[in-house]
Amino acid sequence: MDLLNTLVDKGLRREPPTREEALAVLATSDDDLLDVVAAAGKVRRHWFGRRVKLNYLVNLKSGLCPEDCSYCSQRLGSKADILKYTWLKPDEASQAAAAGLAGGAKRVCLVASGRGPTDRDVDRVSETIKAIKEQNEDVEVCACLGLLSDGQAERLRAAGADAYNHNLNTSESTYGDITTTHTYADRVDTVRKAHAAGLSACSGLIAGMGESDEDLVDVVFSLRALDPDSVPVNFLIPFEGTPLAEEWNLTPQRCLRILAMVRFVCPDVEVRIAGGREVHLRSMQPLALHLANSIFLGDYLTSEGQAGKADLDMIADAGFEVEGAGEVTLPEHRAGAAHGCGSHAEAGCGSHEGGCGSHEGGGVCGTAGVPAAAEPRTDLVAVRRRGAGTDLAPNA
Repeated sequence: MDLLNTLVDKGLRREPPTREEALAVLATSDDDLLDVVAAAGKVRRHWFGRRVKLNYLVNLKSGLCPEDCSYCSQRLGSKADILKYTWLKPDEASQAAAAGLAGGAKRVCLVASGRGPTDRDVDRVSETIKAIKEQNEDVEVCACLGLLSDGQAERLRAAGADAYNHNLNTSESTYGDITTTHTYADRVDTVRKAHAAGLSACSGLIAGMGESDEDLVDVVFSLRALDPDSVPVNFLIPFEGTPLAEEWNLTPQRCLRILAMVRFVCPDVEVRIAGGREVHLRSMQPLALHLANSIFLGDYLTSEGQAGKADLDMIADAGFEVEGAGEVTLPEHRAGAAHGCGSHAEAGCGSHEGGCGSHEGGGVCGTAGVPAAAEPRTDLVAVRRRGAGTDLAPNA
């Protein structure tokens, strides 16, 4: 297929596809799916080999968020029966992080619900970062605390944070359909604050909210322009008790096409399969490893993932290997420059259950170009009842 040969050549040169080419990837048929995966897999292996980076989430503060993000189980007015608790103490968070690190994770993502941190919250998280790094000097720590005020990113960096996550989630033109309590521009501003402070920027999207192919391409090109180092791709988890619990728009095949499109647009960036992979990719998760070079280990913020041991077995059985703590994730030309989606940047989890790529909830973005709804698999949506905020052992 000429399209795929062109996209591979561009990916190896770190050259972005055109919007028309990106849309064409999403429009490919199921008959061509393995060809699409194979082509994007060449780009993935060129920049990242067969390594899979493991990340581990610690939900520092769960539920009771004042923001109204439609996709989020922690949103204002959510009736989802999730865990609700206030800030974990630094030693509690450090213990939770240790479980993920023991399972092979090299990055810990510290997430807290809310619009954004107060200065006191930044102090709390700073103490938590220090506690984790005292026990594990080489661990990467990513914070995801919502919208940042001036100076807060610098304080997190001084405390030892390596990265900051804040997802764009969907296209600018449809953002107001899923959230009204803050704006798309607010999110862009926070990603830029993280960049300016010297933090590695992490920003991604949520697919499956009723968006069109054009919306998906819009948000991925916007991410490329923002230049994050990692792009988490979430697949909507339709929680009961959220606005669009009946929104089941994804098939495993569509998820793979979305991941392939992201890889072609951001060829040399850490692409992470995040929330919802078990729900929507299901038995086709191993194929997704040919497209993304990063996953979350174990559970998410308010939902349960597959067993950590199953994640490790899946990686090994698919012929991949877990990235070691001493290995550098990004290609050499990016690792030193701390750049993002490609070498030519075009521009310099508020409520964030998209936090570190681990959203859980429902949302809406329009309907043009949306495939027929998939069969609901509510049996695969399990509320987290273990790990942080409970007395039960975590899944790692």
